[in-house]
Amino acid sequence: MAISPSDEEVEDFIRDTFGSVWTLELLLHLKGGASRSWAPRELVAALRASELVIDRGLQSLLAAGLIVSDETGFARYAPASARLTGLIDAAELLYAQKPDAVRRLIIVPRKDGLSAFADAFRLRKD
Repeated sequence: MAISPSDEEVEDFIRDTFGSVWTLELLLHLKGGASRSWAPRELVAALRASELVIDRGLQSLLAAGLIVSDETGFARYAPASARLTGLIDAAELLYAQKPDAVRRLIIVPRKDGLSAFADAFRLRKD
């Protein structure tokens, strides 16, 4: 029996994996059509995105181990592990329930510890 990832793990996965909402949408589209491989031009048409957005998204998803690509460039949903599958499923559910929260996780940069510490000493005008 697989252990469901915690909310924090899902949020970290979303922040660390998706450089844009387009990349998340691309993964979910591939997941929805997991029984087949997709040509990049088909993905451009299906998502109404630019070739650049699709190419970058595919490269990112491939590097993260979420898809596979053959020698002709066709891509297919294929997470490298059951753990990744669980994180993807949880991210998809969260996105369906709270799309704005997921978009914020992707768009708003995470402050590292040093930046957060420095900001604590920043003078603000009231």
